[in-house]
Amino acid sequence: MKSIISLMLLFTMIHQVNSQELPYYEIPENSESYTAGAVASRMIDGLGFRFYWASEGLTQKDLEFKPTPESRTSGETIDHILGLSQVILNAAENKPNGGKQPEMSFKEKRAKILNNLKKASDILKDKSDLSEFKIIFGDKKYPFWNAINGPIADALWHCGQIVSFRRSSGNPFPKGVSVFTGKVRK
Repeated sequence: MKSIISLMLLFTMIHQVNSQELPYYEIPENSESYTAGAVASRMIDGLGFRFYWASEGLTQKDLEFKPTPESRTSGETIDHILGLSQVILNAAENKPNGGKQPEMSFKEKRAKILNNLKKASDILKDKSDLSEFKIIFGDKKYPFWNAINGPIADALWHCGQIVSFRRSSGNPFPKGVSVFTGKVRK
């Protein structure tokens, strides 16, 4: 009887972990003010929402698709976005870059990207001045401006590639997703 209860408890815990919602199904409510941090946070939220839906429902066929032999596959593009999301989070946490990502499944990479973006957004949201936040590579420190035109803009670009590639591989972008409002129409 004790082992049955332990097994039921284990299944309950696994279900709770697996059923936790990923961030960015929809964009969070906007800030009341237009501070530097609120604007940067909203840009990251927009990226998170676009990535959530660009990557939602991708199949192995989609992940392996590339339009030309010289192109990255969608899976390789997601690996690149994972690295960019880490640079964005590291900037928000003022941590140096350069750490290697462990091996992960697509599902784990997707969750890590979305959670990295959410953490970065939450850190920046209430800041009025972003001058304290730096992108750090070795002994070089770059101002947060570089996060906007660098990894944030680059990741947005690559989300568009994933959407284009998934259409080309026969799996179009989900209907009802409005990137303008950040909501899903039912």
